[in-house]
Amino acid sequence: MIIVTGGAGFIGSNLVYKLNELGKREIIIFDNLNKLKKKNLKNLKFKKLYFKDEIFNFLKINKKKIETIFHLGACTNTLENNWDYLYKNNYEYSKKLAIHSTDNNIKLIYASSASVYGKKSGNFNETKNINSFNTLNLYAKSKLLFDKYLIKNFKENSKIIGLRYFNVYGINEDHKLNMASPVHNFYSQIKKNKVCKIFDKYDGYQAGGHKRDFVSVDDCVNINLWFLKKKNFKKNILNVGSGKSVTFGSVASKIINELKYGKIIIIKFPTKLKKGYQSYTKSNLKELRKIGYKKNFINISNGIKNFINKKP
Repeated sequence: MIIVTGGAGFIGSNLVYKLNELGKREIIIFDNLNKLKKKNLKNLKFKKLYFKDEIFNFLKINKKKIETIFHLGACTNTLENNWDYLYKNNYEYSKKLAIHSTDNNIKLIYASSASVYGKKSGNFNETKNINSFNTLNLYAKSKLLFDKYLIKNFKENSKIIGLRYFNVYGINEDHKLNMASPVHNFYSQIKKNKVCKIFDKYDGYQAGGHKRDFVSVDDCVNINLWFLKKKNFKKNILNVGSGKSVTFGSVASKIINELKYGKIIIIKFPTKLKKGYQSYTKSNLKELRKIGYKKNFINISNGIKNFINKKP
């Protein structure tokens, strides 16, 4: 049996789809649905869907039957200011899952975040100097808190992997609204209004020049599935990005070229984003490669083509 928390969400629903392609149906999803998330479950095969808070009772009863837990459920709103809410959902929930998994010899593969690196997350090692990471918002703080807990409290042979996602894009992001990736938001703006709004200069970067490591959700899913099959499994936290940094302007232009219409409009950089904004991200993939993941990552041009072709 495989458990997917956040299975109706962005990465979670893409993961369940791929698990189905591998012939896996014994999948239990834990998530809280809304109308947009419900759409993500269309055509997916799974045994049952539960509310996210029902998981610990379920684990108690079924612990002998569970092979792997993919923990993708969390509050992902980087503007969330309720620390108690973030602490409970992103830290305590993950902590309980980690303890249960270790006690019962279950693999746990959980979603960390590149936001833990702070202002300009380029070329960081995942755990070296982790105490010096300067998080920019409470969401990042909650994710870093659990990463630190894992490093400090679990033995090296614990079957727990943290995947530190960079800027993931792909289908099934509609429910994320303004928290969706720039690829999704730029595409939606152009489809709706034939224009794409990009931030003006800020933090030493020109208009449209802020850079992110954009990684396809397909690559993220492939890495999760690689760990599902992997026999030699021990505690680790690993960057999951493309290893490249691309400007927002370039992403917008690629979408416009693909759609054959649309134009870019430069807007003032929002004051409310300045405190917690990452102007530059780029993943260091040395550790992921070192443990044997060899697959090439989808480049942004092909990733955007794939994304647009899959959109209904």
